[in-house]
Amino acid sequence: MTEFDFQQAGKKVLHIERDGLAELEQYINDDFTLACEKIFHCQGRVIVMGMGKSGHIGHKIAATFASTGTPSFFVHPGEASHGDLGMVTEKDIVLAISNSGEASEILALIPVLKRKQITLICMTRTPQSTMGKASDIHLCIKVPKEACPLGLAPTTSTTATLVMGDALAIALLRARGFTAEDFALSHPGGALGRKLLLHVSDLMNKDEDIPRVTKDATLREALVEITRKKLGMTVICDDSMLINGIFTDGDLRRIFDLGIDLNNAKISDVMTRGGIRIRPDCLAVEALNLMQAKHITSLLVTEQDSDILLGVLHMHDLLQAGVV
Repeated sequence: MTEFDFQQAGKKVLHIERDGLAELEQYINDDFTLACEKIFHCQGRVIVMGMGKSGHIGHKIAATFASTGTPSFFVHPGEASHGDLGMVTEKDIVLAISNSGEASEILALIPVLKRKQITLICMTRTPQSTMGKASDIHLCIKVPKEACPLGLAPTTSTTATLVMGDALAIALLRARGFTAEDFALSHPGGALGRKLLLHVSDLMNKDEDIPRVTKDATLREALVEITRKKLGMTVICDDSMLINGIFTDGDLRRIFDLGIDLNNAKISDVMTRGGIRIRPDCLAVEALNLMQAKHITSLLVTEQDSDILLGVLHMHDLLQAGVV
């Protein structure tokens, strides 16, 4: 085992990077406002560019923009010089990242960007850099020191760049009034998207899939329907779907203690009148919260203040859809 204090070394990195981020606040200034305004009114996309570590950070910044309401994608500067610059249109804005401001691959593109009159926002540590001087808007990402003791590996500087990108994206998100539902629209495959996009009407059992019997049915007939539809319950309603009550597996266990004749009892004698309802336009996650609050596994779906059954939603439906 080595005697080296890894914890102390790790904490020192945190301290250096935290101090670097504290310095970054001074650069949220008029240039930052101008950059946000340009991007806010942009009719195209924000094209992010960067080489090496700056490129990795650029990928993340572009992804954050795209998922928070600002159309954006990353273009590798090296590939841009060999045809990919054709992806960039006059309506776009280029956000170029280089800590030194001297990335040759980006400098080679600037004459073309200027000729096409594309707004150029540059993130560098100094406005006196070549990229800084060529930019229409300069965002300073200068930090006192890198966390690397050699001062070589980009550490504090890349963290500062990422945070500046986050500051742009979230400031624009707030300016646009971007909502959680808007966010979900760009994340339909994720858990958040399922929770914010799926409604009760999307998941409920309806028509022939609804377990139901009339109030004249026997308890035995009701149990056959529960078994056949596999939802652990049945609704008692008439032919017009007017709800009389509900009967569940839990109700069956309770009537065993009452000594009721299972062969001759009518379902109307043992059903629970009413039933807990939810509207079809409610979010599926709202249905989940209601089930958990009431300690139940199914809900009757009706319109507001209506007794006409539209469907039945079961906890299994929520599980299968990934809402839970």
